[in-house]
Amino acid sequence: MVAVAQQHRATYDDLVRAPWPLVAEIIDGVLYTNPRPAFPHASASSVLGMDLGGPFDRGRGGPGGWIIRDEPELHFGEDVVVPDIAGWRRERMPKVPATAFTELAPDWVCEVISPSTEKLDRTGKMDVYAREGVRHLWFVDPIARTLEVHRLQNGLWLRVATYCDDAKVRAEPFDAIELELAALWI
Repeated sequence: MVAVAQQHRATYDDLVRAPWPLVAEIIDGVLYTNPRPAFPHASASSVLGMDLGGPFDRGRGGPGGWIIRDEPELHFGEDVVVPDIAGWRRERMPKVPATAFTELAPDWVCEVISPSTEKLDRTGKMDVYAREGVRHLWFVDPIARTLEVHRLQNGLWLRVATYCDDAKVRAEPFDAIELELAALWI
């Protein structure tokens, strides 16, 4: 994670000028750039997205009712964040926007932890998600092989559970299906 040296509060124009293929985000007026994730990170994110997408986004073998997307760009005032995966209940987002970003906070966010992004994920971004009313937050760590499940309660994050290694879990808000954590680790 690199906080870009700047003498002004970062703007969306600064974010757009970040060189490809860096992922750029703005939190508290600071532009952060990160390289694309390594394969353990990308694998965990991809597999989790597939495991949740079928039953929740598509309604195949599960209840449906969600829109699940990889790396959506979220605009919250001056803050611009890009979680690894996010989900909206369809009653709140009945149709996927045709724009490159949304200002509607997701109901669930998953951050896949990388050594270079962990500090920002667990501080600045976690605070933004709480402020915006994201109800559920997961941290997946492919190196430690853990899944942490958090729920927003009275504006504060409550850690509901931590699962590890090859556990089979039912984790809110997707507890209608069982997830096999072993599939996330390469």
